[in-house]
Amino acid sequence: MKGKVSQELVFHRLEQAKEDLRTSKLLHREQIYKAANNRAYYSIFHAIRSILALEPIDFKRHKDVIAYFNQNYVNTEIFPRSMGRRIARANQVREDSDYDDEFTVNPENTLVQIQTAEDLIQLVEEYINNKLSI
Repeated sequence: MKGKVSQELVFHRLEQAKEDLRTSKLLHREQIYKAANNRAYYSIFHAIRSILALEPIDFKRHKDVIAYFNQNYVNTEIFPRSMGRRIARANQVREDSDYDDEFTVNPENTLVQIQTAEDLIQLVEEYINNKLSI
């Protein structure tokens, strides 16, 4: 669904992404890896939604948000294709962490998810600042 661009919404979602990233790092430090994977993924998800708020467009389902981002931002190389693969991996790790009782997590794998979130937030911030001429 489309609507009016709201810079407030763009920055609100970006702040949500940063907060989720901080939470993920805290959980990792406390060796709570499944929850850290979840928060790293949500950091990624909110960062993507901050980009979509610039259009503005939004979707109810996570897979639609990610598919739209991939189609319109990754496939067009506004964001690196490698980031699209990293986001897909983070989504898979989050689903496994949340829903697979036998999924084994480790600190190194969780750090990869956290790094993906950090890298995406940096790219998203640069994109938003450029787009809004900040």
